[in-house]
Amino acid sequence: MSWGADFQKGSEAYKNGDYATALREWEPLAKQEDARAQYNLGIMYEHGKGIPQDNKTAVQWYRLAAEQGYANAQYNLGLMYGLGQGVIQDNVYAHVWWNIAASQGIKSATKNRDIVAGRMTPAQIAEARKLSRECVKKNYKGC
Repeated sequence: MSWGADFQKGSEAYKNGDYATALREWEPLAKQEDARAQYNLGIMYEHGKGIPQDNKTAVQWYRLAAEQGYANAQYNLGLMYGLGQGVIQDNVYAHVWWNIAASQGIKSATKNRDIVAGRMTPAQIAEARKLSRECVKKNYKGC
């Protein structure tokens, strides 16, 4: 069944507002650990595109993609922590994920990390930096 899944077909469908087709194409790929498909499902759940809006499920999909090193998912995971959407609001983990995304070249992650750092104590910033280093050493797994 999943052998017919087509990422590009899902992308075209999504662009055209055919969210049911996008979901049908991306879900099997996401379950096969395709980070792009996981990230896109996260977007669909976060924004309720063709499925009921569900931030907790969005976070689950973003986390799976982020753990594979997908920078956009790492950025969005930082957003979810920063805003407390689908997870308990946590500036330390927002900083961690934005720091990791920034290290992969996501410029807005640098900006957001620096903004959230302004709301944190020096001890929280030190903890976030330590967690970021540990996360990178673990290849983003279990962060």
